[in-house]
Amino acid sequence: MRKVLACLLVFCLANLPLLEAASGPSAARPMTQEENYSYEAFSPEQLDNLLAPIALYPDPLLSQVLVAATFVDDVDEAARWVRANGVRGIDEQPWDVSVRAVAHYPLVIERMADRIDWTTSLGQAYVNQSTDVMISIQRLRRLAHNAGNLFTTPQQQVLIEEDYISIVPYDAAYLYVPIYDPYICYYRRPVWGLAITFSIGFIIGAWLNRDCDWHHHRIYYHGWQGRGWVERSRPHVHLSAIYVDRRYESVVVNRRIMDRHVILGNINRYNSVHRDVNYNNIRTNNERLNRQNHVRPAEQPARPPVNNRTINRNIDTTNPRLDQYRGHEGAKRPERPVPAPQPQARPQPARPAPPPPAARPAPAPTPRPAPRVFGRDEGNFDPRASSQRGQSSRQQMSQPRSTPRAAPAPRAPSKPAPAAGARRKP
Repeated sequence: MRKVLACLLVFCLANLPLLEAASGPSAARPMTQEENYSYEAFSPEQLDNLLAPIALYPDPLLSQVLVAATFVDDVDEAARWVRANGVRGIDEQPWDVSVRAVAHYPLVIERMADRIDWTTSLGQAYVNQSTDVMISIQRLRRLAHNAGNLFTTPQQQVLIEEDYISIVPYDAAYLYVPIYDPYICYYRRPVWGLAITFSIGFIIGAWLNRDCDWHHHRIYYHGWQGRGWVERSRPHVHLSAIYVDRRYESVVVNRRIMDRHVILGNINRYNSVHRDVNYNNIRTNNERLNRQNHVRPAEQPARPPVNNRTINRNIDTTNPRLDQYRGHEGAKRPERPVPAPQPQARPQPARPAPPPPAARPAPAPTPRPAPRVFGRDEGNFDPRASSQRGQSSRQQMSQPRSTPRAAPAPRAPSKPAPAAGARRKP
């Protein structure tokens, strides 16, 4: 009997945590809807549309863009800094190292900030589906290569392997950002010209401290040690502890990007490869965020007021519509309501025309007054008064004067002109 009690005591002690969990207050609590929710992942076609604008970027820049997309707030601040100050002072900013690296290329950082919903979706895809993202990039590069648009140029070097295609800078000192239309580049060659053009050359600096490992579908930190483009560009790069440090060996992403709300209408406009694909199924992710925060879109708290008397006097700073289109490139604004068409009058039946009246002499046309050159008094001219003044003036001139004039002095007789042919005396 003692052995049985001892065995029961040992069994109870061993399973005490499970018994406490089963008898605790959470044992009868049902699983909430949020806990039973599975994240809605992007399909391969949706990933192709998201990655089409950047899939042909050089690997050193592409690796930084993917990580920077998870730091959306830093991207927005970096774009504002670049617009105001250029690339000066970027290295001293508190942004993530990936955002500082992309900020050295204004063309790229401004595009990410202008399409903030696209950038947010790209960051969410990389956080949850990094392997799928890398596979989608390779799929797009194969399409561009098979269409005859992806090849080595003086700006970039295209390395084609059996399993992957890598794109690296051709010049050791400069990096060129490709510019292309995804509607054309992945399917056919353009009618004239090249499908891919390039921006001006940007300096390769120590901030390009990462690269793509296509074999393992990951982004890694190379610390400017390696072969290929790293070995070629190393003599032209001034290494700095700001970007070359062991703390960057582990690539860190911002997982709080999953808590950001995305306006699906904006990313639906960027469909570039598969035109019949949309992101409406991702709407469930936004609904999950609203349930977790216990806030519906219509009940979101208003923005804090701005302490500026002039602005508060003229603008309602608490209106949430002030930020409705901020950061969304080409966001479609609500159109004004079109006024309802006025009902047209029903056509009346034609009535017989009345007989024409008897012919009457047309009134004489009223002469138009001539332009007044000398002012308003020009129209007060009286021809009779003028004629009388002229007659009196002539009569005065015809009357003899009271004081006779002196007779003119006699002139000397003039000499007769010499005859023709006669010589004139000196």
